[in-house]
Amino acid sequence: MLDFARHYGTSILPARPYHPQDKAKAESAVQIVERWIMARLRHQQFASVHEVNQAVAPLLTQLNEKPFQKLPGSRASTFAALDAPALLPLPSQPYEMAQFKTVKVHIDYHVDVEQHRYEQEHVS
Repeated sequence: MLDFARHYGTSILPARPYHPQDKAKAESAVQIVERWIMARLRHQQFASVHEVNQAVAPLLTQLNEKPFQKLPGSRASTFAALDAPALLPLPSQPYEMAQFKTVKVHIDYHVDVEQHRYEQEHVS
């Protein structure tokens, strides 16, 4: 995960185990989306992800522009003021998953990785 975060120039801060209060803001954001968007679309049928995206887009815009109840502004204005200036462009190369493992090279120049044998080229 550290390599992934470094590749994208970000930090990953997971919630602590057994501390549900750490997840309250994320959980409430999910609940808002469920109530505002998913509830409005629950009786519709879609044939593709593209159709779902087309239906969600205007509702998402409405939700983000809806004024906060207890704070000035909206989700969109807060994002534009705080988050957008700090965003960087994505790297030109996507992250590639890799697993590293130390293995022993056997006398016949092969290695065993997850019950598969790979032969090491012998250079003389």
